[in-house]
Amino acid sequence: MKPDILIDGMLSGTGLRDAVNGGYLRADFVGLPPLLAADIAEWQSKYESAHFAGFPESLVTRLDKEGLTILSRVQSELPDKVVGYFSNGKMKRLA
Repeated sequence: MKPDILIDGMLSGTGLRDAVNGGYLRADFVGLPPLLAADIAEWQSKYESAHFAGFPESLVTRLDKEGLTILSRVQSELPDKVVGYFSNGKMKRLA
């Protein structure tokens, strides 16, 4: 099943990509609670820093693990959506 939303740490993104129409989504726009929105923003900021550090493998692994946890949280908040994950450091979908 194709995802509706991708958790995505791309540089200058929001952490949430519209997998159907393209572009990035705001967490409040899709109805995520403020705490989860803040966690996504913090994770995405760390992924931006990893980009500028050259994507050290150990850091990317840690960020992807954190991102997959965020995926689970988003999926539980938006049960009518299919949520996937794109690893910016590995440049591939992981879930």
